Amino acid sequence: MPISEARRRANEKYNAKAYDQIQFRVKKGRKEVIQAHAESQGESMAAFITRAIQETMERDAQKSGNP
Repeated sequence: MPISEARRRANEKYNAKAYDQIQFRVKKGRKEVIQAHAESQGESMAAFITRAIQETMERDAQKSGNP
């Protein structure tokens, strides 16, 4: 069942208030590789990318001695 126009607008308003958006590009074919890996881990692509960034930031902070 499609969502109503009012619901769509409400969702967009909430998302604009609650979330920042980041866009980036990958070489042709990499999106499918990333998607497959995320699915193999039981995650959405967004959840996988978010986790990968968080883990990398934590590792980098440990190397530099920053919390």
